[in-house]
Amino acid sequence: MLTPLPMQRITLHMLKEKAWVAWEILWGMFTFTPLPMQRVTLYMLKEEAPAAAIVLAESGVFNPESFPAEGESLPERPAANYQELFSRTRLRLQKVGEYLGVNIHLPPEKMQLVSESELAALNDWLGELWRRCAQLAEKGRQLDEEIRAVTQLDKTLDTYAQLDVNLGLLQGELQFLDVRLGAIPKSNLKRLQEAIGIAGYILKPFAGSEATALVVLAGVKGNERQVQSVLRAAAYRPLQLPPEFQDHPQRVRQRLRAQRQRLQEERLALARETESLCKKHERALLEGAQKLVLAAPYAMLGDSLALRGRGGLATVQGWVPTEEIGLLQEALQKRFGKPFVLETRDPALEEQLIVPSLVRSPPWLQPFTKLVHNYGVPRYGELDPSWLFALTFIAMFGMMFGDVGHGATLLAVGWGYRHRLGSYAPLVLSLGVSSCFFGFLYGSVFGYEAVIPPLWMAPLSNPQRMLEVALFWGVGFILLVTGIGIRNRLAAGRYAEALLGGRGFAGCLIYLSVLYGAFRWTEGLFGSAEATAILLPLLALWGYQWHQVQVPGMGRILVVLIESLEMLMSYFANTLSFLRVAAFSLNHVALALAVFALARTMEPAGHWITIVLGNLFILILEGAIVAIQVLRLEYYEGFSRFFSGDGRAFQPLTLAIPK
Repeated sequence: MLTPLPMQRITLHMLKEKAWVAWEILWGMFTFTPLPMQRVTLYMLKEEAPAAAIVLAESGVFNPESFPAEGESLPERPAANYQELFSRTRLRLQKVGEYLGVNIHLPPEKMQLVSESELAALNDWLGELWRRCAQLAEKGRQLDEEIRAVTQLDKTLDTYAQLDVNLGLLQGELQFLDVRLGAIPKSNLKRLQEAIGIAGYILKPFAGSEATALVVLAGVKGNERQVQSVLRAAAYRPLQLPPEFQDHPQRVRQRLRAQRQRLQEERLALARETESLCKKHERALLEGAQKLVLAAPYAMLGDSLALRGRGGLATVQGWVPTEEIGLLQEALQKRFGKPFVLETRDPALEEQLIVPSLVRSPPWLQPFTKLVHNYGVPRYGELDPSWLFALTFIAMFGMMFGDVGHGATLLAVGWGYRHRLGSYAPLVLSLGVSSCFFGFLYGSVFGYEAVIPPLWMAPLSNPQRMLEVALFWGVGFILLVTGIGIRNRLAAGRYAEALLGGRGFAGCLIYLSVLYGAFRWTEGLFGSAEATAILLPLLALWGYQWHQVQVPGMGRILVVLIESLEMLMSYFANTLSFLRVAAFSLNHVALALAVFALARTMEPAGHWITIVLGNLFILILEGAIVAIQVLRLEYYEGFSRFFSGDGRAFQPLTLAIPK
């Protein structure tokens, strides 16, 4: 029996809770961290678990999780049979829906419980319907194969259409005549005609290609052995006619076309039968799909092992965002209405790797978040780099691709195709704005540097300055991401690594002190103070690595020294990688100069065509290369220093049929 669940009313308390949720979202955005999570355990009577599953799914804030420690005390799986039955029913519904073209992913009209007996009845009905659909599908496949075969025979007949004879005579054995059908190279045709005529045979070519001729040979039986040797020397290949070709070509074609028309009519009748079957069962299929939507939460809890039990008691465990706990509690009280106990606690330190991460971001940031998640999902408690990635990605792209005209083109494309680009439209628009901004700084419009005065400087006017700016940008970027890495390690409780590790505070101090020492050395002022600034954090790093390395004897010293050298080289290699920011800004101008130089060698019409095509080339090809280079800097020089990317995305239980 389908039992409706009581509906929820919006109260003042719920409005306050929603306001608090909005505040938490904003706080999460500006602190760059996933939302705080609570481990939740829901206790209830076993027979109430299906209703609780619907409430949890409808809330959309519960991520089920199996905790192995509780499996020993709660060994039973109340939803095991239900989950297996659900899987079979879902598979059958997907097959039937796909064959009949019915959209089975629809929201339910009413919140109702689906019993195991109802699910079994739906599974049996879908099984019978699928058997009928499978029969129709197999018949349709056979008809399609037959139609393709007849069509291919019709095309093959074109080759033999010039033979004005009964094609059946060219197949099998004749009593007095030796008739053969084959192919030979055209270069051998004349010699073969002469040689075979000596044996009393005639040869007639009737079709072929540039290099090959199709021929018919006929002669009185008795000289087959002599003819066979001649044919072998002429590279003759016998041809086998299809067994359907047993008459004159015109009559064979008429029969083939009549056969194809009959098959097509049968295929059309089969399509009408399928359409009739769809109309007959469409409503029942939609109702069945809605039942599966309502059955999915309970089945998914059983599949994830989050639902366990013993005797008449059942528990559901998982993760819920901290600010959603109150809303979930109220939803359970109002819509569940049965005795239950909801326990919550903060995640333990050792659970950091299994706590799911939920990052909420504004719409314009979502394309950057997707690019971040291509690298990995932030670990719970780890700083989410989406905002940092967005700002630095936009800035570096503009620095490397600064041109007012090209930026305006990106803006026009992003705005004109915003519906096709979907969530990636803000990415294209922001890159266009950045390119325009740096174009004004460089004074460049479609490569022309005399149209507007530069607000800063043209890159080619002072390449050394551009390299210095790129180098300082790289130093600042690495210091920033190293600081974020220190923060992440402290948040994870890895205090010694955060303070004394090569990518921690000690490594950062060594990096800064070496940079400062190099600067002082260029001025001839390097002294004991600079050497001490380098040596002290280096000694701290060596001490930490000595404690961490578990290698006996002299090998321990060697490992410590090699790891220290590798750490220092990585810092400075990563810093030098940012010189490509200046290199591509110079390359952008150089490509434009090359286009102008080529255009000056042409007439006025060719001149402007070259300018337009050259700018399109720069915009498409170099724009793509610059985007890839910026992405590489973000991933390998940035994320590799602070972002683990081994987190688990928050996947709430929902009212939907899993795909």
